[in-house]
Amino acid sequence: MSFCKFSTELVLTNKVDIDNIFFEEFMPYAPENCVKIYLYGLYLAKNNLEIDNTFEKFAKKLNISENELEDAFRYWEEQGLVQVLSTYPIQVLYKPLKDVISSNRLFKTDKYEVFNQQAQELFNGKRQITKTEYGEYYEFLEESHMEQAALIMIMNYCLESKQRAVGYNYILTVARNWAKDGILTVKDVEEKLCHITGTFAKLEKILSCLGLKRNSFIEEREMYEKWTSGMGFEDETILYVAKSLKKKGGMEKLNKTLEKYFILGLTSQKEIDAYLENKDEIYSLAKQINKNLGLYYESLDSEVETYITPWLNMGFETETLVDLSQYAFKCSIRSLENFNTLVQKLYKLGVLTKEALSEYLESVVSEDDQIKKLLQTLGLSRRVNAFDRESFKTWSQQWGFDYSIIEYAASLSANKLSPFPYMARLLSTWHDKGVKTLEDAKKQTSSIEPQPLKSQIKGRSYSKSDYEALFQSIDEIEV
Repeated sequence: MSFCKFSTELVLTNKVDIDNIFFEEFMPYAPENCVKIYLYGLYLAKNNLEIDNTFEKFAKKLNISENELEDAFRYWEEQGLVQVLSTYPIQVLYKPLKDVISSNRLFKTDKYEVFNQQAQELFNGKRQITKTEYGEYYEFLEESHMEQAALIMIMNYCLESKQRAVGYNYILTVARNWAKDGILTVKDVEEKLCHITGTFAKLEKILSCLGLKRNSFIEEREMYEKWTSGMGFEDETILYVAKSLKKKGGMEKLNKTLEKYFILGLTSQKEIDAYLENKDEIYSLAKQINKNLGLYYESLDSEVETYITPWLNMGFETETLVDLSQYAFKCSIRSLENFNTLVQKLYKLGVLTKEALSEYLESVVSEDDQIKKLLQTLGLSRRVNAFDRESFKTWSQQWGFDYSIIEYAASLSANKLSPFPYMARLLSTWHDKGVKTLEDAKKQTSSIEPQPLKSQIKGRSYSKSDYEALFQSIDEIEV
């Protein structure tokens, strides 16, 4: 008996922790009563209780037979969660769950007897299945919970497709891929094979268009599934692309080409034709943008796929992108990544045409001119910044003040210690009091003599600072 131990009351108010891996990997697949037995045994083991911690009392406590209790612990031993140290009397050692996944599990010899026989017969004496290979199959079946007969069907499918004694790594790769798709039962495999059979004739046509005279491989059937179900290509489109690649690289080249078209958003024959027809113009546009940004790339393929084609698919005009790249260079934007950020923000604003870009630039510069005039009225000699623009948008757009009201507030704030904050507070007061017109504003401040207004800048051409204002305003937009 232990010298010091917890009281029963204290143990009952304590808790038993268990790793999440138990609930994810083991509990859903355990036989009836096994989960209850495992958890109660864990409780006894972690609290080192003498009460109920005997084989007979354990069985009586859970109202099960001793045979059922022993079978349950044998099951968990197979799973690697416990170790049965002795049988008479039975002693069970609980193992850390974190070590279970990487440890070797024990498998009953009779559990896989039928599987072993059927698996070996599939090879028709061409080779013997090794103990290591059997172990890999068992491990897969235990982890995936696939039916043994379902794996036998997959093995047979692989052997028939390859027409040779393939290795177990290849078989397990196919099995794991199917298991990820939820194919775990004989019925699931039958449905999958039925679907694959329907693709044989289609793949035969594709191989013929590529100039290949052979049967399709398993990997190629998976490719076809990806092209149609995953990427959305129609059979007619796949055949059309295959004909253009006859004797130019086979299925691997076709796969890469379709993946490229998918990335570019081209999944129909019409879209692909338009791309191929305008391909020279697209590459010419890439060269012009690079030139404007001061860049040079020996190969333009990646740039066209990653940037140019997506921009055009978004609806941007060629001239818009060229003009924008010229403006970007003037503002020290010299990389495609940063230029793409500007393009994405303009797309969010709906600025896709040359005319829209010009109007947007004019509006930004015009707004900055108005803010500059306000700063001059306040006696501030500095450049317009993001805070100025945000404040101006609040006053004019959210509060609905006409520029004349804002200008009047500036004239009243000119001689103050902190003129800009004073103007902001003044406008806030007017907003709270419901000021709508210049006359309303003057009534609120009739005792204050406004300062003379300075003239607005007129007749100017766009300068580098104008372009900087444009991109600074764009930079404030989130994508």
